[in-house]
Amino acid sequence: MRGYWHDHFSGNTSGDISLEIDRVQNGFYGHAYIFEENSPIGLVAKIDVQSIENKFDFAGPIFPLDPSSSEPTNWSAIDPKVAEEFSRSFQAHCEWTDSTVSLSWQTDKGFPGRADLKRDLREKSVVEALPIKTWMDFKHHVSRLRQYDYIYRGQSHPWRLRTPFHRTCRADTIRFFSEINSIVSRHVSSASRHVFDMANGNQFAAFLNLIQHHGFPTPLLDWTYSPYVAAFFAFSKITKEDAHNAREDEVVRIFIFNKGMWCRQLTQISSVAHRRPHFSLLDPIAIQNPRLVPQQSLTSFTSVDDIETYVLSKETSETKFLQAIDLPKKMRGEVMHELSLMGVTAGALFPGLDGICSELKERLFDFHSDISS
Repeated sequence: MRGYWHDHFSGNTSGDISLEIDRVQNGFYGHAYIFEENSPIGLVAKIDVQSIENKFDFAGPIFPLDPSSSEPTNWSAIDPKVAEEFSRSFQAHCEWTDSTVSLSWQTDKGFPGRADLKRDLREKSVVEALPIKTWMDFKHHVSRLRQYDYIYRGQSHPWRLRTPFHRTCRADTIRFFSEINSIVSRHVSSASRHVFDMANGNQFAAFLNLIQHHGFPTPLLDWTYSPYVAAFFAFSKITKEDAHNAREDEVVRIFIFNKGMWCRQLTQISSVAHRRPHFSLLDPIAIQNPRLVPQQSLTSFTSVDDIETYVLSKETSETKFLQAIDLPKKMRGEVMHELSLMGVTAGALFPGLDGICSELKERLFDFHSDISS
């Protein structure tokens, strides 16, 4: 049951429901969010169940989400005339499998509700690759795209788009951000020359981007304005030996996202407290993070696990936001050689000793000598 779930609910009202559930010891902990159609007030209920059985009952209070910040708040903060229409508590029954959750509930006002949520457990991306198979065709294609309107992400496999946070099977963002403020920031501050103001949205985004660049999972996803930097990240994780032994159908993937059109057509959310499903682009400031500029980096922030399904649901026959190009892994030598001539190397993209050593390893060591030893 753990993970992120989103679907429609029905009852005396209808709308959308999102579940963010973590497995904690011998139970489940998280939050359910209800967004009724035509209602400015979202609702949140805590789920705290000391059981991992596939059927269980649970109950608890219902709280509103602040209309301005989307943060959980108290009913006293809501207009009394609006607040009196809403229930204050619920009783619910849940049955679940790895791919489905069935919820039914009744509130203290006698309002019933039901939701049958499903999720796709696939690992592979569902975005169909463009018919581009050579490095020359790749360069020709990206050269025709308007710079800064499009952004790119390189991956060593054609996995679906998911944030590092969601790939850990964590989902409860309230719990996550509580840990960031109470634990992570305290430890990171010992190695940082800057004291981040977590109440400042820009600095908090910069802090999340910094710790993600150093391996900590967050609900951010890294992108770049450069298709060649994206190609570097796609191929650099493939060893020379793996490229040499790769099958013809083994590929890396480079996603292409129409940032300009997306930002013009959909509201971008900058608050990490926002609970409604969204996928938003951020350009965090580079505090203590010298990698952002050479990588031409930006990031996306999202409240959903299945980014591809969310983005594709916003497309029409005339509007396409997301594309992908798959290139054979066997092409690694050709691509990395030309990227080196362009100055797109580990030493350039990762300022510091780690990047320098990685670049020199690429330059000086051939995998055949490694095998023979």
